[in-house]
Amino acid sequence: MHVLATAGHVDHGKSTLVRALTGMEPDRWAEERRRGMTIDLGFAWTTLPSGVTVAFVDVPGHERFVPNMLAGVGPVPAAMIVVAADEGWMPQSAEHLAALAALDVRHGLLVVTRSDLADPSAAIAEARAEIARTALGDVPAVAVSGVTGAGLDELRAELDELLATLPGPEIEAPVRLWIDRAFTVKGAGTVVTGTLGAGRIRTGDELVLGDRTVRARGLQSMGAPEPEVAAVARVAVNLRGVEKDAVGRGDALLSPGQFRGTDLIDVRVHGDPAADLPATITFHIGSAAVPVHVRPLGEDTARLRLARPLPLRIGDRGLLRDPGKHHVAGGVTVLDCVPPGLSRRGSAAARAAVLSEMDGVPDLAGEVARRRLIRAGDLAAMGVPLSSPPTVAGWFVAPDLWSELSERAGRQVADYQKANPLEPGMPVDALRHRLELPDRALTEALIRPPLILRNGRVSAGRSDMSDLEALIGKAFDGLPAHTAPEANDLTALGLGPRQLAAAVRTGLLIQLAPQVVLRADAVETAAAVLSRISTPFTLSEARQALNTTRRVAVPLLELLDKRGITRRLPDDRRTVT
Repeated sequence: MHVLATAGHVDHGKSTLVRALTGMEPDRWAEERRRGMTIDLGFAWTTLPSGVTVAFVDVPGHERFVPNMLAGVGPVPAAMIVVAADEGWMPQSAEHLAALAALDVRHGLLVVTRSDLADPSAAIAEARAEIARTALGDVPAVAVSGVTGAGLDELRAELDELLATLPGPEIEAPVRLWIDRAFTVKGAGTVVTGTLGAGRIRTGDELVLGDRTVRARGLQSMGAPEPEVAAVARVAVNLRGVEKDAVGRGDALLSPGQFRGTDLIDVRVHGDPAADLPATITFHIGSAAVPVHVRPLGEDTARLRLARPLPLRIGDRGLLRDPGKHHVAGGVTVLDCVPPGLSRRGSAAARAAVLSEMDGVPDLAGEVARRRLIRAGDLAAMGVPLSSPPTVAGWFVAPDLWSELSERAGRQVADYQKANPLEPGMPVDALRHRLELPDRALTEALIRPPLILRNGRVSAGRSDMSDLEALIGKAFDGLPAHTAPEANDLTALGLGPRQLAAAVRTGLLIQLAPQVVLRADAVETAAAVLSRISTPFTLSEARQALNTTRRVAVPLLELLDKRGITRRLPDDRRTVT
């Protein structure tokens, strides 16, 4: 399927033309049919002589309903511009063309209607001249009469040729379905519709709507149920468990994890100079229309603060319109959907200089160079193709920053060891904090020789802690597992209170009392020994089983009680829990 939108002045026969081409009534409301004027979006479809199906989004032409028109045109890749032979080019013809130009629509067809009422030659010449000034260029033109049917066969042939020139859809791309209608169906619940420009939706798929996950209960395209709908297509999605009031035009159904909502974007303005834009204007993209505050940055760049977040990506095209003046101020290309702050003096000018070098085409190397450090998932959500693997652990890091961090890590570890010679190294989280890194995995990836990671600490080469470990080994050399070295033996080895405290702090020893220390695994080994003797047991029985002294046994059993390994009974005997 292909999808086209109509465009043109009010009462120039857009709906009549769609009706004649499709045999379907695009005006959905009784009020529209009574007044003979389209108010909201209409939808119809037909099969062309080639066998290709084309769906039409029929838009209103009256200036009061331009926002509705923009909601229909926004997601559509091509337009059928309609001009009446007996009236020619009119104000809404111009505004609709300006909207198409602002949205950078590059594929279109001119249809001059009511050719049974006037010679279409003048209208064709004038309209083609106006259209040629835009990216649409020199479009083919067909004169028709929706009443007599004259020219409709030629129009169908031209539509076939136009559709053959459209770029193919990205069926494997993530889904961003801009919703243009939401309604309820008795027995089914809430249904939303939109133009699926990329990706595919299957029945049962989970999608994201705002801040919640929803499920596609059912799908329809061209009025028929479908298990799967792929771009490009008009699609209706039945949403499970979603109230009608919770969704509306301008919302979007999204592939999970593939988009991020943003309310701050930097853009390039195509049209009025950025400095001439009003402070507040309406931003149209997809089917959404959101008030924005404009901060000009450069001659053709600006920062937009959106009234509500939208799922935007780098390269997205929208337009700015002043609803009070009925004026399309120009198109905008999203250059950055996660821009940096502008809090310092001169930062706006510096930012304008950066933006002047950006073209709105997502580029991995350029984004990494600008952002320096960013998650791969965040880049993908911005629309940046991940053409190479992340630097480490799901992060992209600018090469010069990675080299700088590696050097800083070495210096930080050396400084820490100098200040804390009795510790076995710098804690990994302390190093992460010093390097201002958001993820421990990044810090661990920087630990390469001569840096060593051991037990959650980073060291560089031999330190005083290595000597301390050697001394502790000597202190326990030849002693039974649960025997504490004598205080004078510790002192003779140079293991005073400061050294013992450092050993306890780093997990080399456990301290039961002043000058009473055991190996770090003493609790586990004691628990294993006591679990093998009959219970309940006395202090003396425990001391004998552990082959230790009362000086050690008393505080060791108290520690086991405190940790819940043993339980002391009223008669002072104990059991292993």
